[in-house]
Amino acid sequence: MNAWLKKQLPTRESVQHNRWLKWLGPALYHPRLWHMSRKGLALGLAIGIFFGFLIPVAQIPFSAATAVLLRANLPVAMGSTLVTNPVTFGPVYYAAYKLGVKLVGEPPTVAQNAEEVLAQAPDPVKQEARSLGQQLARFWAYLTGVGKPLVVGLVIFAVTGGLLVYALTSLLWVARTRWRRRQRLNSSQQRKGSSL
Repeated sequence: MNAWLKKQLPTRESVQHNRWLKWLGPALYHPRLWHMSRKGLALGLAIGIFFGFLIPVAQIPFSAATAVLLRANLPVAMGSTLVTNPVTFGPVYYAAYKLGVKLVGEPPTVAQNAEEVLAQAPDPVKQEARSLGQQLARFWAYLTGVGKPLVVGLVIFAVTGGLLVYALTSLLWVARTRWRRRQRLNSSQQRKGSSL
């Protein structure tokens, strides 16, 4: 599993020569950013999941910068942002919006918001400008109506997902380490028993 994961992640050279991450400079050479430790891996996954859910664009630079600051595993942080990708983007954002609606309440309809925005517009407006204004007002009303529940849902997904991934990764790492230690002890005891 460890070898497969290392093959899937970006290499040190590819990250250090990436045009979007060059501004991090010498900080990219810190050894803890590339080491597969329990804390580094768990923190890298949590950072990537957090930014993967929270922001729709520039997830990788944000997660890379945070991983450098917190000394988490950099390739894992960058790779785990792909929790939201072209395939999962729609369902994740829809579920986040629905969660936000349950917590914040149903946003006003587009028509209600558009009428409120148009009511504040100056009265002597040409017909063309008014129709363009109506279209812009409806678009703005749609964005503001969807925005609050969506943001609330995404923040909850990001925080909860990051914390759960950190805890689960740490628990799995500890369980795997104990299992391997138990296997080594059993095999060494069997060797001692067969040599007697």
